[in-house]
Amino acid sequence: MLKIEKKHSLTKYTTLKVSSTADYFAIVKNKNELLEAIAFARAKKQLIFILGGGSNVLLSKTIKGLVIKNEMQGIKVVEKNKSLVLVEASSGEIWSKFVSYTVENKFYGLENLFLIYGTVGAAPVQNIGAYGVELKDCFHHLSAIDLKTGNEKIFSANDCRFGYRDSIFKNKLKGRYFIYSVTVALLRKPDFKLGYGSIGEALKLKGIKKPTAYDVIKTIEEIRNSKLPNPFILPNAGSFFKNPEVNLQTFKNLFVKYPDMPSFQINRSKFKIPAGWLIEQAGLKGKKFGPVRMYEKQALILVNEGGASSKQVLNLVAKVKLAVKKKFGLDLSEEVNII
Repeated sequence: MLKIEKKHSLTKYTTLKVSSTADYFAIVKNKNELLEAIAFARAKKQLIFILGGGSNVLLSKTIKGLVIKNEMQGIKVVEKNKSLVLVEASSGEIWSKFVSYTVENKFYGLENLFLIYGTVGAAPVQNIGAYGVELKDCFHHLSAIDLKTGNEKIFSANDCRFGYRDSIFKNKLKGRYFIYSVTVALLRKPDFKLGYGSIGEALKLKGIKKPTAYDVIKTIEEIRNSKLPNPFILPNAGSFFKNPEVNLQTFKNLFVKYPDMPSFQINRSKFKIPAGWLIEQAGLKGKKFGPVRMYEKQALILVNEGGASSKQVLNLVAKVKLAVKKKFGLDLSEEVNII
């Protein structure tokens, strides 16, 4: 029988380690437990909040409703031919464990997304991405449970309306569905994307001319660990802000004033500017405000040195957004989900 607890602390379940308490809390490990939790919430007229790995979320002090901690496990191949393989993972699986599984089985496409903290279920919500690759590039479909009715629905890539760190689950359908499993379509032969960031350069420095998938994820692990704090050592929620996208004219105007400004061209009329660079130029890199600060090695990361409240985190977020707006005229938006 599903165990549901009252007034349960959530602090240990998020990587930012901000103090928070749920009115009701349950851990679900299969579909039957999930349906039982949904029935409980409907009977008690409680809102439902889903918590996966807790790596990309900021929780308020008290969550009024039922928090469901997703611990559903399982990975399996559902279809295979000479060129493609469909692999399904339960939503409670750790994302990097899933990527490691695909690498070990020589299924290609997820390598650049290695060491992104969180669970499989959070991946489509965020349309996670790194080093020029996004989940949507190999996404096939997902299965989800309607939290209002308990009915199951299949979402295709078009249904998910993927955008930059965005999907329908962050907007129109926010809080409506529990993502039960995710299926990706991967290649049987390697087609590595090494031109974005420093992956290709790092492999060359190692003398690796024909990298394997393992070489790629190992290199990404080294790059990430050199720049980003391990959330299990220094609490953080990963990249706190999205890289703003600007039109051609805005880009030209900024480039005249800041010729050293890094950028990535999305298409002929749109450019992406690193939020970390903007925050650093605004003078907030490494700056501490009580128990929170912007990380000294990567200004995009907000870290909790211990005991921070959600209010203190949000105060720093507001300072960062205001400073960037004043200096560059650009609006930063949060990548982290704020509940």
